Amino acid sequence: MPPRPTWRGFLRVSLVSCPVRIYPATGGRERISFHLLNPETKNRIQMRPTDPETGKEVPRSELIKGYEFDKGRYVIVDKEELDELKIESSETIDLQRFVDVDELDPLYLESPYYMAPEGKLADETFRVIRQAMENKNVAGLGRVVLSTHEHGIVLMPHDKGMLLNTLRPRYEVRDAKEYFEEIGTGAVDKEMVQLAERILEQKAGEFDPDEFAEDRYQTALRQLVEQKIKGEKPVIPKVSPRPSNVVDLMDALKKSLQSEGAKPPAPSKRRARAGRERETAETAHAADKPGLLLNLTM
Repeated sequence: MPPRPTWRGFLRVSLVSCPVRIYPATGGRERISFHLLNPETKNRIQMRPTDPETGKEVPRSELIKGYEFDKGRYVIVDKEELDELKIESSETIDLQRFVDVDELDPLYLESPYYMAPEGKLADETFRVIRQAMENKNVAGLGRVVLSTHEHGIVLMPHDKGMLLNTLRPRYEVRDAKEYFEEIGTGAVDKEMVQLAERILEQKAGEFDPDEFAEDRYQTALRQLVEQKIKGEKPVIPKVSPRPSNVVDLMDALKKSLQSEGAKPPAPSKRRARAGRERETAETAHAADKPGLLLNLTM
């Protein structure tokens, strides 16, 4: 059962529109987190909202929102007023421009959301728009209001539905020049580049998020906490020594090529799946031939 939609409204392309809903495409997982304690009593420190003048604690349920327009002067904005405040992108995502998917700069992609049609009547319109975008290999640009902020968004086909990413404003993205200005611009040795390319080929594989998305630091942290709960002395895992600066790049490339060449390439998910399907087919074929099945199972 999917979670509650983050947003409900309309998707519009020119004069064509349909109701849609969006959901967060990512979710948090339970992580080891720490509380602040009093070092003497080991009691947990509580952060309570307090009036700085009266010193009295104010229940969070009674707090109101105010904007400071002058030193110590606030204008109060009620929740009802915020709920009633709407602009066009509060209810409609109007795709005003389409760009080639390959032109998207991942630096500007922020939070991902899944988009699906709202109800059966919207299904056909939604799928027609999605299929047209997939055929042209384009993504749509528009805007949407989420959590009292209007965000630029990019929308593209994903699986049976669409993937919406909010966009970072340009002013939040730092210019790369100041970070890369010390990198050389001259030509590099072609032979060394070819050796590096061969190393990359030997380490080639398919994208598998499960392989690299695991938080190994959290795993080690959880083990440390569990050992301390049991009263055991924590066993801190050893890490490999930091690599030293390469003195002879050509020699390092050649040794790397030999080292990687000695290792069997990691099977891709596609090859592993094909292998399982082949084994299943062979087993099914053997079931029709008792003699062959006997040989396979002996």
